[in-house]
Amino acid sequence: MLQEEFFNRSTIQVAKDMLGCYIVSESKEGRTVGKIVETEAYLSDDPGSHTFKGKTKRNEVMFGPPGRAYVYFIYGAHHCINIVTQKAGMGEAVLIRALEPISGIDIMKKRRGKEDIYELCSGPGKLVVALGIDKTFNGLELNKRIKMLEQQEKPTIVATTRVGLSNGKDLPYRFYIRDNPFISRK
Repeated sequence: MLQEEFFNRSTIQVAKDMLGCYIVSESKEGRTVGKIVETEAYLSDDPGSHTFKGKTKRNEVMFGPPGRAYVYFIYGAHHCINIVTQKAGMGEAVLIRALEPISGIDIMKKRRGKEDIYELCSGPGKLVVALGIDKTFNGLELNKRIKMLEQQEKPTIVATTRVGLSNGKDLPYRFYIRDNPFISRK
């Protein structure tokens, strides 16, 4: 299992190193597992980051210790999960944008109301539903209700601009595994 030290590093490097890692969610319905295939980095001086204008009640978790879940509601439609990086006080995190479903796929299909495996976790709002993550996960230390396991092999990484932003959209802080069919957007 990945520990706090893994996340207490450069946010860009953590975003890359999370690719190929596994996120595991345990719930009363059962265990769901996905391989992280796409991430986005959000830095403290980044105009696309929730922390760009300083600490608020909504983003305070991002200023906490590394290795915590930052879960927030966006567009009035869905939750997203980020993992806090850097030392406490920095206000940086990595958004998990897409997963390749590995196990608990029937649970994911039921939660998402979808049969197509490529539709289960191909976006940040989709994957939190598939894993059963909600606002109650906000601020949780990894290795409680969710955990991350190390990657089994080093993937080939593509770096590009982020998706769905108006500020900071040209920064090359989106990373994904080359040729993986489960990413959110080509």
